[in-house]
Amino acid sequence: MVEMDAISHRILRVLSKDGRISNLDLADSVGLSPSACLRRVQELERSGVIAGYRAVLDPASVGIGFVAYVTVGLSEHSKSAQEMFEKSIMQSDNVRECHNITGNSEYILRVEALDLPAYKHFHTEILGALAQVQSITTFVVMGSPKDDRA
Repeated sequence: MVEMDAISHRILRVLSKDGRISNLDLADSVGLSPSACLRRVQELERSGVIAGYRAVLDPASVGIGFVAYVTVGLSEHSKSAQEMFEKSIMQSDNVRECHNITGNSEYILRVEALDLPAYKHFHTEILGALAQVQSITTFVVMGSPKDDRA
């Protein structure tokens, strides 16, 4: 496990906002020499604290006009039902996130689609066709005033 001091936390904060920042600029912003900063970043990567880097896409530019959070209740509360549901969900390009949760539902999904008819197809023909699914509740995203996901 890597030691997480104040400087490591600053490095992570800066990288989470701009994963493409140069090592020189990162070092300057956290108060380290470039070589010390690079060693820290490499150790954070090696230890798995930094799990990867990715591009943040503009949804409209890639044809996403509809985003919803969907809660899913299963018809059976068993490990095999969960595994079968999760295996099916992993096959869907519309599902961008899947989380097993507590409460009235077993899962919450972040679903992205071209538009409402495309979402309806996913809802009815894919999600609704899974034998494990008992209930589906959709929360349509109307705006996102804060979204810190990378």
